[in-house]
Amino acid sequence: MELDFEKMNGLIPAIIQDNSTQKVLMLGFMNQEAYQKTVETGKVTFFSRTKNRLWTKGEESGNFLHVVSIKADCDNDTLLIMVNPVGPVCHTGTDTCWGDKNEQDIMFLKELQDFIDKRYEEMPEGSYTTSLFKSGVNKMAQKVGEEAVETVIEACNGTDERLIYEGSDLLYHLIVLLTSKGYRIEDLARELKERHSPSWKKH
Repeated sequence: MELDFEKMNGLIPAIIQDNSTQKVLMLGFMNQEAYQKTVETGKVTFFSRTKNRLWTKGEESGNFLHVVSIKADCDNDTLLIMVNPVGPVCHTGTDTCWGDKNEQDIMFLKELQDFIDKRYEEMPEGSYTTSLFKSGVNKMAQKVGEEAVETVIEACNGTDERLIYEGSDLLYHLIVLLTSKGYRIEDLARELKERHSPSWKKH
């Protein structure tokens, strides 16, 4: 990756974003040495303008930023670094440097999908998800149907708590079925997004 460190006298901004929640956590600056150390160690390292030295985030607190991916912008003078953070990011103790909570429950669906993908690839013994995959498509589809019926029953005659419980079961088993067919939950999201367009017409 060819980066332009000259525009800001040897520094480039690095935007740090949580890989799971997609929350922007902080902004720091890197010189070439900090960038290289980040790549080599897998932990985000900045150049501290106040301390005038390299500074690995978490070197004192233990709240490291573990690198998932690094991308440069179109001008090669700004970085977007996706991370898995350990603990709060800001020195004040908050999750982000803007005081936001680093939470976004909807993004857990992607994490769950990734987990189920891994189960499908590795098929570990003793895993319920593995047993579903091994049962075959017909059994998996039947399980989705059973969970759908249970969700309907709770919606009509049950409690809100049980509705959420059964609905969660339904969604989990649907993701398993999708995975077995080579799809992901994002494929459903993409379809729903297309349907939301004013130009969409029913097939």
